[in-house]
Amino acid sequence: MTQHVADTHDLIRVHGARENNLKDVSIELPKRRLTVFTGVSGSGKSSLVFATIAAESQRMINETYSTFVQGFMPNLARPEVDNIEGVTTAILVDQERMGANARSTVGTATDANAMLRVLFSRIGDPFIGPPTAFAFNVPTRRAGGVMSTEKAGGKVEKKVVKNAVYLGGMCAECEGRGTVSDLDLAEIYDGSKSLVDGAILVPGYTADGWMVAAFKVAVPADVPISKFTDEQLQDFLYAEPRKVKVDKINVTYEGLIPKIRKSMFSKDVDSLQPHIKAFVERAAVFAPCSACDGTRLNEAARSSRVNGKGIAEVCSMQITDAAEWARGIDDKSVAPLLANLLHLFDSFVEIGLGYLSLDRPAGTLSGGEAQRTKMIRHLGSALTDVTYVFDEPSIGLHPHDIARMNKLLLELRDKGNTVLVVEHKPETIEIADHVVDLGPGAGTGGGTICFEGDLDGLRTSDTLTGRHLSYRAALKDEVRQPTGALEIRGASTHNLRDVDVDVPTGVLTVVTGVAGSGKSSLIHGSIAGRDGVVVIDQGAIKGSRRSNPATYTGLLEPIRKAFAKANGVKPALFSANSEGACESCNGNGMIYTELSFMETVATLCEECQGKRFQASVLELTFGGLNIAEVLDLPVTEAHAFFVEGAAKTPAAAAILGRLEDVGLGYLKLGQPLNTLSGGERQRIKLAMRMGEKGGVYILDEPTTGLHLADVENLLRLLDRLVDSGKSVIVIEHHQAVMAHADWIIDLGPGAGHDGGSVVFEGTPAELVTDARTLTGEHLAAYVDKS
Repeated sequence: MTQHVADTHDLIRVHGARENNLKDVSIELPKRRLTVFTGVSGSGKSSLVFATIAAESQRMINETYSTFVQGFMPNLARPEVDNIEGVTTAILVDQERMGANARSTVGTATDANAMLRVLFSRIGDPFIGPPTAFAFNVPTRRAGGVMSTEKAGGKVEKKVVKNAVYLGGMCAECEGRGTVSDLDLAEIYDGSKSLVDGAILVPGYTADGWMVAAFKVAVPADVPISKFTDEQLQDFLYAEPRKVKVDKINVTYEGLIPKIRKSMFSKDVDSLQPHIKAFVERAAVFAPCSACDGTRLNEAARSSRVNGKGIAEVCSMQITDAAEWARGIDDKSVAPLLANLLHLFDSFVEIGLGYLSLDRPAGTLSGGEAQRTKMIRHLGSALTDVTYVFDEPSIGLHPHDIARMNKLLLELRDKGNTVLVVEHKPETIEIADHVVDLGPGAGTGGGTICFEGDLDGLRTSDTLTGRHLSYRAALKDEVRQPTGALEIRGASTHNLRDVDVDVPTGVLTVVTGVAGSGKSSLIHGSIAGRDGVVVIDQGAIKGSRRSNPATYTGLLEPIRKAFAKANGVKPALFSANSEGACESCNGNGMIYTELSFMETVATLCEECQGKRFQASVLELTFGGLNIAEVLDLPVTEAHAFFVEGAAKTPAAAAILGRLEDVGLGYLKLGQPLNTLSGGERQRIKLAMRMGEKGGVYILDEPTTGLHLADVENLLRLLDRLVDSGKSVIVIEHHQAVMAHADWIIDLGPGAGHDGGSVVFEGTPAELVTDARTLTGEHLAAYVDKS
């Protein structure tokens, strides 16, 4: 039978991709196959997959909407590429964490809560009302008065409404948040001081500043607050807004507590400036709402039951238990709804998230958990011939869980979809139909295709990935001896079962176990926060086109001061975000022109030629280079520049040395943070925190985004930290890090309420010999291949 011409389009063709560091890349990718993109961190994988192929797919889909609709959508610039052919609809499943909105939970982020609300409104006993009566984000409202309805011909129909009730499930006391916040007044003001002495401790409220001026007029300014009368203290803290005169100017005076609640405490904490965020976290005291017991729901919504459980109880259950509860419901009137709900619950279990509960706040999920939660909506999809794009789906997964993830990726492919995966783990690379290896290095040293073909071809290729694919870290012949121990007693955070364990000091300790077994709960809940403990977590670095490694790490500060001292001018001149910025582009280097629903056009600034500084600033040099030339240096060259000679600057050299230590020698100092990969951002944060003084370092999955070759560098870095007298605790799944440890603490045996216990403590060699736990099995298999 002759092949139909429509069936011949079986390739995605990319011609001349130049996005970020890509060097005119051309490639053909097979459709309806699983393609894995690998290469060192910063080699151009995300630039090719996300910023070129996926971005062009989304841009072309957006262009199919009307111009009216496009006006409300984000403007996507056309990627730097000559041509892309054969691209299909792309669905992105990235590793960005979910928003930290207090009202968002696992249940609301998926469709689980919506289906449960319908279920309880249909068969709940007693009957409460429609689905909104079970929604903790909808308040119950009562209305009375005249309701007007517009009719044809300009007629208005009026109807008198008396006490109309619109039912919602929100707890009125906590407004559906589940927690009530109180403020620690000791963190807000110092009672022993007066206003003129700086009694107010809130950031920005300086004693001689404008923010405090109205308070000095309203209450005694030179009397310690502890000596205020009850009326004065009430007026100082809780006064209703009123007009007062300050220096003959009418201003609105309001009590300090409502004022700072509006300006600081009602905002998303992650959006605040670091010093204000630190204050808010110190001053806010959160406790479960006593009216709803933290369930977020009012009494009526909590009273209705299905199969012996209320909706709040179902949401607080582990999802595996919620699935068992749903299977016990026998009511034909809700059979289709129940089937969908069970499918959703089973998808959670299948993807390894059965240990979560639906009331878990979405912002508390790790990057890996958030990515897998997003995957769930695609598992049962009837769509075929679409392109699924995954960004390191193995993040946060134990080797046991990676096998399940691989099965899901293959299922998506077998339904007739194209699956593109950016990945470093050999377990996922090994299931690929097609492998694309980018490199050979990172940054300007990468951006080319080093290998394209099947797995066997990659193994025999002489690329960095090919050489390291069979790399195995061997068990140490001799482990370090601990110098002491950090005692944990009765740890019961989340799913931990009254755990007693000693974490040895002076050695490299790895805490492992399947996803959801309680690793983070044990370490972050019991050791983080102690004196001398430095925590380097997975929190994302927010990067804009104005921020870069120099600004984020604090490196720019000593550089600006050195330039200012050498030239006898102000340091602010050497900042592209301050006085030295080019006036035409405001220090951006590019001119951005908004064109309504069309893509934003970016053109090089003609005045500064993309250098971001005024011409007069670029004439000022230090060590023979101007500030733009210094910011264009890679970390390695910059380190050599500042470490000795005329440009010797010890403060800058120290920061650059740490950036080199974490394998970022190729990064340019002025490269915008929003062009860096997830792994690069994680390591910038690691380099920054390594400068802090502390005897104990906690690293949460430091291998995230690391190529196999970079893992060796990380192990050397961890060794250097321990050998310098630090105690290093690593929460990790990577077998190379486990094998290199001096001591392993394995949690399990399962996830959620099946975990929470220490199932092994000892050296890696003892764990391999024992091999009774899931971690032991996988580590033994890993070491056996070496």
